[in-house]
Order: sequence, then structure tokens, then C-alpha cells
Amino acid sequence: MKFTKMHGAGNDYVYVDARSEDRDWPELSRQMSDRHFGVGGDGLILIKNSDVADLRMSMFNADGSEAEMCGNGIRCFVKYAVDRGIVSDSVASISVETLAGIRQIATITEGDQVTGARVSMGTPILTPKDVPVKLESAGEYGSGPVLGYPFQMEGHDLPLSFVSMGNPHAVTFIDTPVAEFPLLTVGPKVEHYAIFPNRVNFEIVNVNSRDHLTARVWERGSGETLACGTGACGIAVASILGGHTGNTVDITLPGGTLKVEWDGQGEVFLEGPAEEVFSGEWT
Repeated sequence: MKFTKMHGAGNDYVYVDARSEDRDWPELSRQMSDRHFGVGGDGLILIKNSDVADLRMSMFNADGSEAEMCGNGIRCFVKYAVDRGIVSDSVASISVETLAGIRQIATITEGDQVTGARVSMGTPILTPKDVPVKLESAGEYGSGPVLGYPFQMEGHDLPLSFVSMGNPHAVTFIDTPVAEFPLLTVGPKVEHYAIFPNRVNFEIVNVNSRDHLTARVWERGSGETLACGTGACGIAVASILGGHTGNTVDITLPGGTLKVEWDGQGEVFLEGPAEEVFSGEWT
């Protein structure tokens, strides 16, 4: 089975053209994502046919669980499809079906090479029950948004803001430099905390200025990742609603910087790089 390794700002995935393949994808994701005994990656992304869009993206985390959407992964997905002629490079926008809905992606090129993409990530979901998050006295929060919800873990005060970008996110703004925060121990406990029925992606954020944030992400099912596209969108939404930044913000993660735009009402737009690393054959 042929595969390609790609990454968007260090958020790396194994890609397989599965339009004529049928395998145990959750088990393959666990095996191929292993960084010592497999290819190595944050998960497995499949290129499939769609009846409602140009293509369909299926995504499995490193632990084999299926995820709804990945902002970094979908940029590389479109680069893969354009570079191999699966879709035309002449169209203004490519539609991709995901479990979070259909997403529109415009490629960014340098010469004849796709180097990145701008993704229409959909409208953020802010109603607690739809994120989903189960809160005490849920009625008082109504349709949301919930910003700065009191939360403690491992002795840390972590006021949480809840956003879904098709998958659930809990965002906290802290004064301690994110590089010094014990994310490897706190992250998995937040991910599996009882108020999150579908688990959660957890983001810790420093506010640097009105147009720049620094963050780290504990990604549900994969652990800490060098970047997270939906996470960057969730961070931006929480930051804009909380008055920390303006409507366009650069978010620097360990693997690189992503740009997010949101007008406070409609769709969120994510822009960032897409790179191919190598191709091979899984035997």
C-alpha cells in the first residue's frame, strides 16, 4: 500500500489514496502513526470519493479514533490531490466532505507548486450542549458562548472557553509562558475529564499583542502536536470573543504560525502551509 507523509506547520499525517482501498483503517492508523515502529505521525488521513463534494477526507488519530476535522490535515489533503491530478489545479476552490461538514479550500501556490491553503472552516459552535460540554447549572449558560469557565487541574487555575469547530476545544489563557506549562501531564487529564462526553482538545495560550498569540495544543487522541488547525481556530474565536485580539490573528505554535480570520459571526478562515515530506510503501 503506497503512502505519503505530509505536514502542516509540523502537524504531520500519513496520507493514503483510499478511493479503491478497504482496510482496517483504525488499526492501520495505530501502526503507521507509531514514531518508532511505523511511519510516524499524528494520524492517518484518507483520500476518498464523495457524492456531495469533490472529495471526502477521512481522518484517524494516532490512537485509532476517528476525528471529525483537521485544519492542518485538510490543507495537505488538497495539496496531495492537486499534485497528483486527482482534482484540477485550475479551479478557484476545492470542496472536501468531512464529518464536520463540507469545507471549501483555496490553494496557495508559488510557481507551479502548492505551498499552502486557505480553508473555510465553518461557523464556530458555542452552545455548550453542542460543543459538547456538560456544565453544572447548564441553563444559566444558554446558547453560550462560555468564556473563562472556572476550572482547576493539578493545582493550576485554568479558566476554560469552549468552542467546537466540528470537534470540541477547551481554551485557556495563561500568564505563565506556554513553554513552561506541564502540558504532558495536565493535557491528558483535561482531555478525559468527565464534563467532556466526547473528550476534548485542550489549548493553552499566551496573549502577546492584539494580533499575535502563542499556544500549545494537547490534541484528543494524539497527544501534544506541533500545531492544530481546528485548535488555532478555536483559540482565535475564544480570543476575539474575550477581547484579547482583533478579528485577524497570527497564532504561533511549536511547528509554525497559522493565520486565522473571523468577523465574530460567520465562518472562520484558516491559512497556513502544506508540505510533502516523503512517500513510501507499507508492507
